[in-house]
Amino acid sequence: MDNNKRTVVVTGFGPFGEHTVNASWVAVQELKKLGLGNNVELHAYEVPVEYQTVQSLVPSLWKQYHPQLVVHVGVSGMATTVTLEKCGRNHGYKGLDNSSFCPDSQCCIVGGPDCIKSVIDMESVCKRVTASGLGVAVSVSKDAGRYLCDFTYYTSLYMSHGRSAFIHVPPIGKPYSGEDLGLALQAIIREMLELLELLEQAQAKIHCQQVIH
Repeated sequence: MDNNKRTVVVTGFGPFGEHTVNASWVAVQELKKLGLGNNVELHAYEVPVEYQTVQSLVPSLWKQYHPQLVVHVGVSGMATTVTLEKCGRNHGYKGLDNSSFCPDSQCCIVGGPDCIKSVIDMESVCKRVTASGLGVAVSVSKDAGRYLCDFTYYTSLYMSHGRSAFIHVPPIGKPYSGEDLGLALQAIIREMLELLELLEQAQAKIHCQQVIH
């Protein structure tokens, strides 16, 4: 295996409620067709809208692939832009999932911090993608909505010490096509990988300085 290859896992959600075709999974499938370049191994997964499945699936993806980055994509009926979520929250999960279940504790990880931020600077990603003239509006949010999207994001951030991202997309055709959303995901994730690389280089430098001293 090529050691220079970076591994990225991207997930979208299956159908729920009025979203009989979930725009997030359509967008992820479009991204899979496009790829992230020769040096990135991309794995795509469709996640059912069920708390208990998320609790077992998200940790298993981290253990199986040891990815550089996991990006979760979800649909928001209220979104009109592609929205980068800065953080995941632990408490307040009262909405029932597709199995009519919600956690008794109404939280993701009992005893976990209330909020976990991504190590990726979403404002910077947003600015860079917007400046690239992609033609898809991108924005940043601090509230992923306290449903399966937020639940998945927090679980992943907890597992990865912040090396995860969450992107909300609008429903298909409101205003973007699946192809548009796939291209947007490609541009966004490439920027995220670049920022992560810079972060890693900075951390390695600090580590070297500590060793020398």
